[in-house]
Amino acid sequence: MTPEEMKNEAMQMMRKRFHCSQAVAAVGMKRLNLLSNELVKAMGAFGGGLGGNGEVCGAVVGGLAVIGLIFSRGREEELEDRRMWLYTRDFIRRFSQEVGEGQILCRHIIGIDWNNREEVKDFYRSKSQRCVDLVGKTAFLLGTMIDEINA
Repeated sequence: MTPEEMKNEAMQMMRKRFHCSQAVAAVGMKRLNLLSNELVKAMGAFGGGLGGNGEVCGAVVGGLAVIGLIFSRGREEELEDRRMWLYTRDFIRRFSQEVGEGQILCRHIIGIDWNNREEVKDFYRSKSQRCVDLVGKTAFLLGTMIDEINA
């Protein structure tokens, strides 16, 4: 799966009303041949900036989860690869510069208070395409980074 294919599939998931965190994590896991419906489901709670609070963008969280799948550990006997911290920092930096207009917080990137019902309604009427585009760019960035890791 190429970065461009990851971008397109993540954007399609967003159009099907998956959360940003789910779309980015799902295509990243698919790229690694580690797709887990349970993990995609769990990632839903991170949409809208950590549970709809406008905090860290869910697309960032989805990308970081995939980097964790590459470098972290799931059992006591496994060792964590210290390069995880290098790649997580690089992902956040690159997201901020290339995707998030200098930001990583959902409320700053999208300009919405998720606790304000009128702003949320307006978002779904007229601004949701911004998130679709952002998720596509984030998935492309993640795919590019996976290529760099595997090079």
